[in-house]
Amino acid sequence: MSVDQATVRRIARLARIEVKDDEVPHLQEELNAILAFVEELSAVDVEGVEPMTSVTPMKLRMREDKVTDHAGADVVVANAPDHEDHFFSVPKVVE
Repeated sequence: MSVDQATVRRIARLARIEVKDDEVPHLQEELNAILAFVEELSAVDVEGVEPMTSVTPMKLRMREDKVTDHAGADVVVANAPDHEDHFFSVPKVVE
């Protein structure tokens, strides 16, 4: 897969990036190199390989899911600028 100059300009427009006409050929080469590398990676057999969270073997730390001190709804909303019946009140932003 490769991109042409019109595609480079469209990608830049969609990303809201200003690209000058003299920069388009260079960006086209870079995008084509990236796509070639991705195609090369797709040829690698990853059958049976577990997904990793890091390149080094790590276990994610887990904590016990337990209920901690709950002060009650009145205390939680006490510092809110506006509240009603234990709920935060916010101004309407959509008509």
